[in-house]
Amino acid sequence: MIYFLIYLFFEVLISVNISSAIGGLATFFEIILSAFFGIAILVNFKSTLRENFTAVSYSCIDLKQFQSLNLFTIFGAILLIAPGFLTDIIGVLLQFSVFTTMLVNRYNVKSNRCKEDYENNNREKDINVIDVEIISDNTHAK
Repeated sequence: MIYFLIYLFFEVLISVNISSAIGGLATFFEIILSAFFGIAILVNFKSTLRENFTAVSYSCIDLKQFQSLNLFTIFGAILLIAPGFLTDIIGVLLQFSVFTTMLVNRYNVKSNRCKEDYENNNREKDINVIDVEIISDNTHAK
């Protein structure tokens, strides 16, 4: 409870100071813009999650990195949607730390080791496929 009160105190303090410096209209547009940015992150989260699943399945990242990538992304997006300057600052910082880590992980997914593992897995699946053509016989007696 005490942490929430401390957070609320700093949120009000920072919001009042920034709002008085930039004005009411700019504050309104900042709240709307940060909410759209948070919603866009959540909408695009599906593709990010798919890439992270691929990276985990080919051992390019471990489960701890996978959890932190996804949790920080979602939490930062929710903070961006919530109105307030402190929540926006924390949400953007979470996105930048995750963004940097995601760039490193995307590079690892596209690295030769992970790419070779993915191609070898697909090649093994193709070797075990038997092509069959089915011809129906419609010569039934009437």
